[in-house]
Amino acid sequence: MRQLKREVKIGNVTIGGKNPIAVQTMLNVPVEDIEGNVAQAKRCEAAGCQILRVTCPSAADAKCIEAVKNAVNIPIVADIHFDYKAAIACADVGVDKIRINPGNIGDDDRVKAVVDACQQKNIPIRIGVNGGSLEKHILAKYGAPVPEAMVESALYHVRLLEKFDFNNIVISIKNSNVPRMMEAYRQLSAVTDYPLHVGVTEAGTYQMGLLKSGMGIGGMLLEGIGDTIRVSLAADPEKEVEAGYNILRAVGFPVAGPEVITCPTCGRTQYPCTEIANEVERRLQGCKKSIKVAVMGCVVNGPGEAREADIGIAGGKGEAVLFVHGNPVKKLTGDNILDQFMEEIYKL
Repeated sequence: MRQLKREVKIGNVTIGGKNPIAVQTMLNVPVEDIEGNVAQAKRCEAAGCQILRVTCPSAADAKCIEAVKNAVNIPIVADIHFDYKAAIACADVGVDKIRINPGNIGDDDRVKAVVDACQQKNIPIRIGVNGGSLEKHILAKYGAPVPEAMVESALYHVRLLEKFDFNNIVISIKNSNVPRMMEAYRQLSAVTDYPLHVGVTEAGTYQMGLLKSGMGIGGMLLEGIGDTIRVSLAADPEKEVEAGYNILRAVGFPVAGPEVITCPTCGRTQYPCTEIANEVERRLQGCKKSIKVAVMGCVVNGPGEAREADIGIAGGKGEAVLFVHGNPVKKLTGDNILDQFMEEIYKL
C-alpha cells in the first residue's frame, strides 16, 4: 500500500499523493562546460528522465542552470551547497527546485533569504541528508550515521524552513549502507508527510550500484515508500534513468515501453536464446508500446513460464514456437527466426 504524502509541484511534474513515481538523474559534466551540460541534458530527456539535477557551486554558475533550463522541457533542480547566493541566483533564472540543506548556509538571515526567493516563485526545496556528511553535533551524539541520526538531521533542516512558514519541501535521507538507508526512510516516513526522494548514495560502480539500488530503492517502493527516485551510478546519467525505470517495472509499477523477459537457459537449449533476447531488447529501444515480450529457451517450461507475456517464442533446434498471451500460434523456422519474431511483435 503506497504511503500517500502531500503533493509538491516541480515545474511540470507533481510528486506525492497518487502521482506516478518520477525518475530523475544528475548531470556529471563540469559546470563550466555549459555546452556539454546542455547536450547531456538533452540526452537525459530523450532517455525519459522526468526531473534533472544540475550542480551550481556559485551564483555565477546559475548561467549553466539557465542554459539547461532553456534547452529541455523537464524540471531542473539546482544542487546547492553552502552558498545561499547561488540558490537565490538559480531562483532568479527560473529553476524548478532547489536542493539545499539550510543548516549549511549560515545564519537565519541567509535561510530566510532563500525561503523568500523560493516562496515568491513557488519553488520547492529538497532537503538532502547524506550519511557521509551529517552535522557534527548529531554525529557526536550517535557516534555513527545510524538511521536515528539521519532522521534527526532531516528534521533539524525541516524545522529551519518551517520556522519561516515554508513547507514546500521534499526530503531525501540517503546512505551507502542499504539496511541503514532503508530503516532511515521507514523511520522518516512514519513521522512526516513530506514527499520522499529515495536513493542509495555512493552505490558504487555500475554492477554493484545496480544491485544496491535495486535492493534499497526497490525495497522501499515495495513497502509503499517513495515519491521520486534516483539510481546513483558511476556511469552516464542516461544509464541511471534506464535503471530507474527498470526498478519501477520490477516492483510492479506501470512503465511505458516493452519489457523483455527470458529464461537463464540450460542444457536443453538448442537455439541462440540469449543472443535473440538481447537483440530483441536492442531493437525495441525507443518503442512506446507497453508490452511484455518473452524469449524462452525451450518448449518444456517456456509457454507456461511466460503465460502473462503478450508475445513470445520458445525455441528448439532450428525452430521456435510463437505464442501470444500464452497460447501457441505457429512455428517459426529457418535461419531468420529473430526477424520473423520481430515482425510478429510489430503487428501487436
